[in-house]
Amino acid sequence: MQIMYYPNVPFDNNQEERDIRMTKVQQKISGTFRSEKGTRNFCRLRGYVSAVNKKSVSVIDSISEIFYGIPLIPLLQN
Repeated sequence: MQIMYYPNVPFDNNQEERDIRMTKVQQKISGTFRSEKGTRNFCRLRGYVSAVNKKSVSVIDSISEIFYGIPLIPLLQN
């Protein structure tokens, strides 16, 4: 009933499932990850993009800022 009174509350609490879904899709498309290093890099990038999205910040801008030495640190941002 919280949804009726608080429209910003998500209809479900499957955020964790949505966060890992892209990894599973990538694995299904290519059949597997080719190396452990590639898997780590993919997961690191997806984790960063997911955290940036949750902060409602532009993904493109935040990735480009990494190259200028000013990465967004999601846990420290409000």
